[in-house]
Amino acid sequence: MDTSLVLEERGRLSLRPIDAGRPMTPNDVRIAVHTVGICGSDVHYYTHGKIGPFVVEQPMVLGHEASGTVIEVGQAVTHLKVGDRVCMEPGIPDPTSRAAKLGIYNVDPAVQFWATPPVHGCLTPQVVHPAAYTYALPDSVSFAQGAMVEPFAIGMQAASRARIQPGDIALVTGAGPIGMMTALAALAGGCAKVYVSDLAQPKLDIIGAYPGIETINIRTTPAAEAIAQATNGWGADVVFECSGAAPAILGLPQLARPGGTVVLVGMPVDPVPVDIVGLQARELRVETVFRYANMYDRAIALIAAGKVDLTPLISATLPFADSIAAFDRAVEARDTDVKIQIEMPAP
Repeated sequence: MDTSLVLEERGRLSLRPIDAGRPMTPNDVRIAVHTVGICGSDVHYYTHGKIGPFVVEQPMVLGHEASGTVIEVGQAVTHLKVGDRVCMEPGIPDPTSRAAKLGIYNVDPAVQFWATPPVHGCLTPQVVHPAAYTYALPDSVSFAQGAMVEPFAIGMQAASRARIQPGDIALVTGAGPIGMMTALAALAGGCAKVYVSDLAQPKLDIIGAYPGIETINIRTTPAAEAIAQATNGWGADVVFECSGAAPAILGLPQLARPGGTVVLVGMPVDPVPVDIVGLQARELRVETVFRYANMYDRAIALIAAGKVDLTPLISATLPFADSIAAFDRAVEARDTDVKIQIEMPAP
């Protein structure tokens, strides 16, 4: 058994051996994990012990944003070989399910997703994973960037759901990691300009350093006022709600242009009020996002082509031995931190 980062129970982590593996099949690959990013859901399980109906009832290995190196290949696998650098899509759907057949495997009720109780995650030296959800990294994409593909895929899903038209003006509410990923995906998807609003100026400074992105500090200027000034009172073509904050969701109708689009990306902890009439009065199209489907190839291609650089969003990389300290830092939610990563020891 390999030493892994184990969430023993709410508020208690340990580094210890645990049987977290799954047996190899002919369609699987075995991967030596190299880099793992800490996600907000990992932190939430650590601090709260649950997310909605998913409750930590027994020890669970955390982590689902990962890259690594293939060290064993199943007999039926033809597109990967030992030594390939890869990143792994953490959700494993049932390929025979109705959702998978429709191409929406992200909402397959039977999906097994790393670090979602009771499924173990990837903060462990080795994982066995379906080759179909394991993607080779081009030489130009580092392990660190490879571990960023998972959160970037959420931004890609949001941009795809928005049906962006070239030249659109977008607004992203919330400059957390997913808000930043969504803003970059919206630019890559054809937006002429993306505005990002938040309360934390350090986070706005980070995302505002990218060309094509303007920032709005809502401590000093309401988002509705700023976007009205920027669009001569018309509103944004697309609004991506990435904060999950009740006031932001209630204020969405004041942000989008008539006939525009609202994409709900952030997840409120509890049910929140929505201004239905406000949405109706502008005939706004409302889309929702849950994880992603068929986005990894596209995300990797954009990174490899230099169209999107996620490296500035990596705030710190800590060794596996300091994993607990890395999680405690993530819990602090510093305004200057976007993504904290953990690097595994060499096999």
